Amino acid sequence: MARVDVRPGRRARDRRALPLLAIGLAVGLTVTAGPGWATAAPTAARVASPATEPAGEPGGDTPTADPTETEPVPTEAPSTTAPPPETTPPVATTEPAPTTTAPEQPAPTTAAPTTAAPPPAPAPSVPPVRPSAPASTPPAPAAGVSVTTDDVTLTAAYWNAPSTVTTLRVTVTNTGATPARIRLAYTLPAGLSDAGTGGCAPAGGGEHRCGEWASAPGARFSTLLRVRVDGDAWKRMPLSGSVRVTATAPGVPGVVSDNEGFAVLFPPGPPVPGIRLAADAVSFDISGGSSGLEVRLGNTGRVDAEGRIEVVLPAGVTVPTPPSGCTTVSPARTRCALGTLAAGRTAQLRLPVSATPEAQRQAPLAGAVLGQLDPRSGPTRQVQMSFRITSAAALATPVASPPAPTGSQGVLAAEAPAVSDGGGGGSVRRTAILLIVISMLLVVFALALATTSLRRRMTAPVTGPSAASTE
Repeated sequence: MARVDVRPGRRARDRRALPLLAIGLAVGLTVTAGPGWATAAPTAARVASPATEPAGEPGGDTPTADPTETEPVPTEAPSTTAPPPETTPPVATTEPAPTTTAPEQPAPTTAAPTTAAPPPAPAPSVPPVRPSAPASTPPAPAAGVSVTTDDVTLTAAYWNAPSTVTTLRVTVTNTGATPARIRLAYTLPAGLSDAGTGGCAPAGGGEHRCGEWASAPGARFSTLLRVRVDGDAWKRMPLSGSVRVTATAPGVPGVVSDNEGFAVLFPPGPPVPGIRLAADAVSFDISGGSSGLEVRLGNTGRVDAEGRIEVVLPAGVTVPTPPSGCTTVSPARTRCALGTLAAGRTAQLRLPVSATPEAQRQAPLAGAVLGQLDPRSGPTRQVQMSFRITSAAALATPVASPPAPTGSQGVLAAEAPAVSDGGGGGSVRRTAILLIVISMLLVVFALALATTSLRRRMTAPVTGPSAASTE
């Protein structure tokens, strides 16, 4: 019987090539999967490492005063009250909107149908409305605070009293993600003084400083500042003040702050018969433009009179182009002659108003209008009042890098320290790339070895059958 003679050396090489190919492929697959593990482990360690640090307790070693403040402050905070309701519109819910469907078919009865009419066609199905995904909101900063103020608004009773005590509502919000210690300071203009607000003390120059509150993240509360307005403060109008809050948080470096102004609004007066004065508020939009100031002067007397209006504006607010009949007395004062105003008639005047960006950021502010009637017979009648100046730029969030919410005149967010991995991320990536290259080389080597062995086997001469023994 004939048989093929295969040399023992070649058979041994074939047997060795297959195990080497299998080993090379296994090593390559194992090392290729390894970089994923090597990359995931350091990442998990970095994420979990902050949790191992002890969390700071509110009011630990956080300083209770700004680094620049050296004067003593009250140790007790002013009393708080419920804040006013939010004025922002409610957030739309994600519930699907109601859909209109075809009229509902009558319920089937238990009696058999009398005709063989086909069943009514089903109502067309309306695909359900999928709720839109909620808009992603940026995470709250580690520390943040905002303040809003009302105005000191006086009634007509002010003209009958030597002084008037009123309140100024201040609303504070902890906009950060951690508990904070919040302090308040406010500055009153000339003619106004503190009327005994608990937890606050004068610091000179019309400034008052108050004790601090311990505030939880997202907490919102109000406090009422008692203010006394002198009986002759109207002679100094327009009058404006400001409120400032600062906050510190455990584990967050630096101090965050926010401030907002408030206006002192006087009613028309002192009351004089025969004259009436009114002025609308001035509002600047986000682009810095305004609709102007509208003033109305009425002659309620019985004789004709020459009318005149004088507008006094705060610093940074001007009348850029006075209309016909008006002259600029000073950058803050514009005088307009209205001519003869008949008895029982009212003159209306609109003046363009502009403001610098700094003045808009300090809003709300106050301006003043003086109206005068000089009749042909009788004494001159004069009355004055104040009006409010607001700006959308004081409430908007400017585009900045890094972003800092402004609240009113600019909430200064605490700068978070940059997180560094100490170069660990780069070494992990280099190690992963090196392992991938090595695994690829091993696979190529195993494939080359197997290919060479198979090629030698296919090209080797085949020996002929050996002659069988004749014996």
